[in-house]
Amino acid sequence: MADEDLRNRLAERAERAAVAPHHMLEPFFKETAKDVLLALARNPNLQERDLLRLLERKDLPGEVLREIAAHKEAARNYSVKLALARHPKTPRLISLPILKFLYLFDLLRVTQTPAVPADVKLVAEQTILKKIDMLPRGEKITLARRGSGRVAAGLIVSEDRELILAALENPFLTEGHLLKVLALENLPALVVELIAHHPKWCHRYYLRLALIRNPRTPFQQVLGFIPDMAVNDLRDICLDRRMPEPVRTYILGHCVERLSKKPRPGPPA
Repeated sequence: MADEDLRNRLAERAERAAVAPHHMLEPFFKETAKDVLLALARNPNLQERDLLRLLERKDLPGEVLREIAAHKEAARNYSVKLALARHPKTPRLISLPILKFLYLFDLLRVTQTPAVPADVKLVAEQTILKKIDMLPRGEKITLARRGSGRVAAGLIVSEDRELILAALENPFLTEGHLLKVLALENLPALVVELIAHHPKWCHRYYLRLALIRNPRTPFQQVLGFIPDMAVNDLRDICLDRRMPEPVRTYILGHCVERLSKKPRPGPPA
Protein backbone atom coordinates (compact mmCIF):
# COMPACT_ATOMS: atom_id res chain seq x y z
CA MET A 1 0.00 0.00 0.00
CA ALA A 2 2.82 2.37 0.90
CA ASP A 3 4.62 1.60 -2.37
CA GLU A 4 1.48 2.21 -4.36
CA ASP A 5 0.92 5.52 -2.57
CA LEU A 6 4.51 6.52 -3.37
CA ARG A 7 4.03 5.65 -7.04
CA ASN A 8 0.81 7.66 -7.16
CA ARG A 9 2.46 10.73 -5.67
CA LEU A 10 5.38 10.40 -8.10
CA ALA A 11 2.97 10.15 -11.04
CA GLU A 12 1.09 13.18 -9.76
CA ARG A 13 4.30 15.25 -9.50
CA ALA A 14 5.34 14.20 -12.97
CA GLU A 15 1.94 15.16 -14.36
CA ARG A 16 2.19 18.60 -12.77
CA ALA A 17 5.81 19.06 -13.95
CA ALA A 18 4.81 18.40 -17.55
CA VAL A 19 2.25 21.21 -17.75
CA ALA A 20 3.03 23.68 -14.94
CA PRO A 21 2.97 27.34 -16.03
CA HIS A 22 6.27 29.17 -15.89
CA HIS A 23 5.62 30.88 -12.54
CA MET A 24 5.01 27.48 -10.87
CA LEU A 25 8.10 25.65 -12.15
CA GLU A 26 10.49 26.51 -9.31
CA PRO A 27 9.91 23.45 -7.04
CA PHE A 28 10.60 21.03 -9.91
CA PHE A 29 14.18 22.18 -10.52
CA LYS A 30 15.23 20.42 -7.29
CA GLU A 31 13.60 17.11 -8.20
CA THR A 32 15.70 13.95 -8.22
CA ALA A 33 13.12 11.47 -9.54
CA LYS A 34 13.86 10.68 -13.18
CA ASP A 35 10.19 10.49 -14.18
CA VAL A 36 9.55 13.98 -12.85
CA LEU A 37 12.66 15.38 -14.54
CA LEU A 38 11.62 13.77 -17.83
CA ALA A 39 8.20 15.38 -17.53
CA LEU A 40 9.75 18.74 -16.65
CA ALA A 41 12.06 18.60 -19.68
CA ARG A 42 8.99 18.16 -21.92
CA ASN A 43 7.14 21.12 -20.40
CA PRO A 44 6.42 23.56 -23.29
CA ASN A 45 6.54 26.52 -20.89
CA LEU A 46 10.28 26.12 -20.25
CA GLN A 47 12.34 29.03 -21.52
CA GLU A 48 16.01 29.23 -22.51
CA ARG A 49 17.16 30.15 -19.00
CA ASP A 50 15.20 27.23 -17.55
CA LEU A 51 16.87 24.73 -19.85
CA LEU A 52 20.27 26.22 -19.02
CA ARG A 53 19.46 25.95 -15.32
CA LEU A 54 18.61 22.28 -15.75
CA LEU A 55 21.83 21.71 -17.71
CA GLU A 56 23.86 23.04 -14.80
CA ARG A 57 22.97 19.80 -13.02
CA LYS A 58 25.62 17.18 -13.75
CA ASP A 59 23.44 14.39 -12.33
CA LEU A 60 20.87 14.48 -15.15
CA PRO A 61 20.28 11.06 -16.76
CA GLY A 62 20.86 10.72 -20.50
CA GLU A 63 17.11 10.31 -21.10
CA VAL A 64 16.44 13.73 -19.58
CA LEU A 65 19.16 15.28 -21.73
CA ARG A 66 17.51 13.77 -24.82
CA GLU A 67 14.24 15.45 -23.87
CA ILE A 68 16.02 18.78 -23.34
CA ALA A 69 17.68 18.47 -26.76
CA ALA A 70 14.26 17.80 -28.33
CA HIS A 71 12.64 20.83 -26.67
CA LYS A 72 11.58 23.61 -29.06
CA GLU A 73 13.64 26.16 -27.12
CA ALA A 74 16.79 24.04 -27.50
CA ALA A 75 16.38 23.94 -31.25
CA ARG A 76 16.54 27.72 -31.57
CA ASN A 77 18.92 28.70 -28.76
CA TYR A 78 22.66 28.51 -29.37
CA SER A 79 23.52 28.70 -25.65
CA VAL A 80 21.44 25.58 -24.95
CA LYS A 81 23.22 23.68 -27.74
CA LEU A 82 26.58 24.68 -26.29
CA ALA A 83 25.53 23.60 -22.78
CA LEU A 84 24.40 20.24 -24.16
CA ALA A 85 27.74 19.77 -25.95
CA ARG A 86 29.59 20.49 -22.69
CA HIS A 87 27.43 18.29 -20.45
CA PRO A 88 29.25 15.09 -19.42
CA LYS A 89 26.19 12.84 -19.83
CA THR A 90 24.79 14.09 -23.13
CA PRO A 91 24.45 11.08 -25.46
CA ARG A 92 26.97 11.12 -28.35
CA LEU A 93 24.16 11.03 -30.91
CA ILE A 94 23.17 14.47 -29.62
CA SER A 95 26.48 16.12 -28.70
CA LEU A 96 28.55 15.15 -31.75
CA PRO A 97 26.22 16.68 -34.40
CA ILE A 98 26.04 19.90 -32.34
CA LEU A 99 29.82 20.42 -32.61
CA LYS A 100 29.76 21.38 -36.28
CA PHE A 101 27.46 24.33 -35.50
CA LEU A 102 29.57 25.78 -32.67
CA TYR A 103 31.79 28.84 -33.02
CA LEU A 104 35.52 28.26 -32.92
CA PHE A 105 36.20 29.42 -29.38
CA ASP A 106 33.14 27.58 -28.07
CA LEU A 107 34.61 24.41 -29.56
CA LEU A 108 37.71 25.30 -27.60
CA ARG A 109 35.57 25.52 -24.43
CA VAL A 110 34.27 22.01 -25.14
CA THR A 111 37.83 20.65 -25.39
CA GLN A 112 38.75 22.34 -22.10
CA THR A 113 35.73 21.16 -20.10
CA PRO A 114 37.18 18.41 -17.86
CA ALA A 115 34.08 16.20 -17.67
CA VAL A 116 33.41 16.08 -21.43
CA PRO A 117 34.12 12.53 -22.71
CA ALA A 118 37.46 12.08 -24.51
CA ASP A 119 35.88 11.04 -27.82
CA VAL A 120 33.72 14.18 -27.89
CA LYS A 121 36.78 16.33 -27.19
CA LEU A 122 38.63 14.58 -30.01
CA VAL A 123 35.89 15.40 -32.52
CA ALA A 124 35.82 19.01 -31.26
CA GLU A 125 39.59 19.26 -31.80
CA GLN A 126 39.31 17.79 -35.28
CA THR A 127 36.56 20.29 -36.09
CA ILE A 128 38.81 23.15 -34.94
CA LEU A 129 41.71 21.91 -37.06
CA LYS A 130 39.47 21.69 -40.15
CA LYS A 131 38.66 25.39 -39.76
CA ILE A 132 42.25 26.56 -39.33
CA ASP A 133 42.94 27.46 -42.96
CA MET A 134 40.06 29.95 -42.93
CA LEU A 135 41.13 31.71 -39.72
CA PRO A 136 42.84 35.11 -39.50
CA ARG A 137 46.46 34.88 -38.35
CA GLY A 138 45.68 36.51 -34.98
CA GLU A 139 43.07 33.86 -34.15
CA LYS A 140 45.50 31.10 -35.10
CA ILE A 141 48.10 32.49 -32.70
CA THR A 142 45.51 32.77 -29.91
CA LEU A 143 44.44 29.17 -30.54
CA ALA A 144 48.07 28.04 -30.54
CA ARG A 145 48.53 29.58 -27.08
CA ARG A 146 45.20 28.55 -25.54
CA GLY A 147 44.04 25.45 -27.40
CA SER A 148 44.39 21.84 -26.35
CA GLY A 149 47.70 20.09 -26.88
CA ARG A 150 46.41 18.35 -30.00
CA VAL A 151 45.25 21.66 -31.49
CA ALA A 152 48.59 23.32 -30.66
CA ALA A 153 50.43 20.42 -32.31
CA GLY A 154 48.29 20.84 -35.43
CA LEU A 155 49.10 24.55 -35.58
CA ILE A 156 52.86 23.97 -35.20
CA VAL A 157 53.04 22.58 -38.73
CA SER A 158 53.55 26.00 -40.25
CA GLU A 159 56.10 28.38 -41.76
CA ASP A 160 55.01 31.15 -39.38
CA ARG A 161 57.68 31.65 -36.68
CA GLU A 162 55.38 33.48 -34.23
CA LEU A 163 52.67 30.83 -34.59
CA ILE A 164 55.13 27.97 -33.98
CA LEU A 165 56.62 29.67 -30.92
CA ALA A 166 53.13 30.35 -29.51
CA ALA A 167 52.25 26.66 -29.88
CA LEU A 168 55.52 25.57 -28.25
CA GLU A 169 54.60 27.64 -25.18
CA ASN A 170 51.14 26.07 -24.93
CA PRO A 171 50.76 24.58 -21.40
CA PHE A 172 48.79 21.57 -22.72
CA LEU A 173 51.39 20.58 -25.33
CA THR A 174 53.28 17.41 -24.36
CA GLU A 175 56.42 15.60 -25.44
CA GLY A 176 54.18 12.96 -27.03
CA HIS A 177 52.52 15.57 -29.24
CA LEU A 178 55.91 16.83 -30.43
CA LEU A 179 57.22 13.33 -31.13
CA LYS A 180 54.29 12.84 -33.50
CA VAL A 181 55.01 16.20 -35.13
CA LEU A 182 58.68 15.34 -35.66
CA ALA A 183 57.68 12.05 -37.30
CA LEU A 184 55.69 13.86 -40.02
CA GLU A 185 56.98 13.82 -43.56
CA ASN A 186 57.64 17.18 -45.24
CA LEU A 187 57.69 18.98 -41.90
CA PRO A 188 58.90 22.56 -42.44
CA ALA A 189 62.57 22.96 -41.47
CA LEU A 190 61.65 26.00 -39.34
CA VAL A 191 59.51 23.81 -37.04
CA VAL A 192 62.38 21.39 -36.46
CA GLU A 193 64.84 24.21 -35.85
CA LEU A 194 62.61 25.98 -33.32
CA ILE A 195 61.94 22.75 -31.38
CA ALA A 196 65.68 21.98 -31.40
CA HIS A 197 66.49 25.40 -29.89
CA HIS A 198 63.51 25.77 -27.55
CA PRO A 199 64.62 25.91 -23.87
CA LYS A 200 61.56 23.97 -22.69
CA TRP A 201 61.86 21.11 -25.18
CA CYS A 202 65.45 20.77 -26.38
CA HIS A 203 66.59 18.98 -23.18
CA ARG A 204 64.02 16.16 -23.37
CA TYR A 205 65.85 12.91 -24.07
CA TYR A 206 63.36 11.32 -26.47
CA LEU A 207 62.84 14.59 -28.31
CA ARG A 208 66.60 14.80 -28.77
CA LEU A 209 66.59 11.30 -30.24
CA ALA A 210 63.80 12.31 -32.62
CA LEU A 211 65.66 15.49 -33.55
CA ILE A 212 68.88 13.57 -34.27
CA ARG A 213 66.87 11.29 -36.56
CA ASN A 214 65.25 14.22 -38.35
CA PRO A 215 67.30 15.28 -41.41
CA ARG A 216 66.09 18.89 -41.02
CA THR A 217 67.69 19.36 -37.60
CA PRO A 218 70.64 21.76 -37.92
CA PHE A 219 73.87 19.71 -37.87
CA GLN A 220 75.44 21.87 -35.15
CA GLN A 221 72.48 21.12 -32.92
CA VAL A 222 72.84 17.39 -33.63
CA LEU A 223 76.51 17.60 -32.61
CA GLY A 224 75.45 19.17 -29.33
CA PHE A 225 72.90 16.43 -28.58
CA ILE A 226 75.03 13.35 -29.39
CA PRO A 227 77.39 13.31 -26.34
CA ASP A 228 74.45 12.99 -23.93
CA MET A 229 72.75 10.10 -25.73
CA ALA A 230 73.16 6.41 -24.87
CA VAL A 231 75.44 4.53 -27.28
CA ASN A 232 72.80 1.85 -27.90
CA ASP A 233 70.27 4.50 -28.96
CA LEU A 234 72.84 6.13 -31.25
CA ARG A 235 73.64 2.78 -32.87
CA ASP A 236 69.93 2.21 -33.50
CA ILE A 237 69.77 5.58 -35.25
CA CYS A 238 72.65 4.56 -37.49
CA LEU A 239 70.66 1.54 -38.68
CA ASP A 240 68.09 3.92 -40.17
CA ARG A 241 69.09 4.22 -43.84
CA ARG A 242 67.00 7.37 -44.19
CA MET A 243 69.58 9.25 -42.11
CA PRO A 244 71.93 11.48 -44.11
CA GLU A 245 75.19 9.61 -44.70
CA PRO A 246 77.46 12.29 -43.14
CA VAL A 247 75.40 12.19 -39.92
CA ARG A 248 75.46 8.38 -39.80
CA THR A 249 79.23 8.35 -40.35
CA TYR A 250 79.80 10.90 -37.61
CA ILE A 251 77.57 9.06 -35.11
CA LEU A 252 79.25 5.72 -35.83
CA GLY A 253 82.66 7.29 -35.27
CA HIS A 254 81.45 8.86 -32.05
CA CYS A 255 80.14 5.48 -30.81
CA VAL A 256 83.44 3.73 -31.60
CA GLU A 257 85.37 6.43 -29.77
CA ARG A 258 83.16 6.27 -26.67
CA LEU A 259 83.29 2.47 -26.53
CA SER A 260 87.08 2.47 -26.88
CA LYS A 261 87.33 4.78 -23.84
CA LYS A 262 85.29 2.45 -21.61
CA PRO A 263 87.47 1.14 -18.72
CA ARG A 264 88.35 -2.50 -19.19
CA PRO A 265 87.53 -4.88 -16.35
CA GLY A 266 90.53 -5.63 -14.13
CA PRO A 267 91.87 -9.11 -13.35
CA PRO A 268 89.84 -11.25 -10.95
CA ALA A 269 90.74 -10.78 -7.29
